[in-house]
Amino acid sequence: MRRIGIFGGSFNPIHNGHLHLIRTAKACLGLDQVILVPARVSPFKQHHTEMASAADRLAMCRLAAETVPGCSVDSCELEREGVSYTVDTVRYFRQQYPDAELVLLVGSDMFLSFCRWHRWQEILQYAGLGVVSREADDRDALEAQQQFLLQYGKIFLCSADVYTISSTKIRESCKNQTDFSCYLPEKVVQYIVSHELYQQE
Repeated sequence: MRRIGIFGGSFNPIHNGHLHLIRTAKACLGLDQVILVPARVSPFKQHHTEMASAADRLAMCRLAAETVPGCSVDSCELEREGVSYTVDTVRYFRQQYPDAELVLLVGSDMFLSFCRWHRWQEILQYAGLGVVSREADDRDALEAQQQFLLQYGKIFLCSADVYTISSTKIRESCKNQTDFSCYLPEKVVQYIVSHELYQQE
């Protein structure tokens, strides 16, 4: 059975930390494919004032996906009206890939707040959760959350080197005109520069 990872987010912009999570999850969980899903409006970022356009974020995701074998991009959330709820997205992929095992990839911060997500129990009916730690000392908290959620579905924990970089820090570097190229794939850096993204006050 094919095992497909689904990785959603604002990707504003997508950076090497996201790609590190993808590579870690692919190796740890034996994923055949990972699908990036940029969000139209993340429920957690509805009032975000520094959001690049949907077209720009989609383009950057496609450039970043070229650097990871087996990685692709789906624009389903960008084409859907309103707020992007994960339950709608995993239902969509269950219909697209009825014979595959789906694994929703999340960082540890999102995993620990998972029970606040819209219809979270239904999400676990469609897909397992693949969790990649983003903190150095959160293993105990992750294992406790895993034990609770296993009654609702499949939960996989991946150990990985912690990669600390945030989209916020990259946007601040753009604004301050400091070098940020080490945090992103080269083509994404070129895209941000050529389209003059994240430079306004």
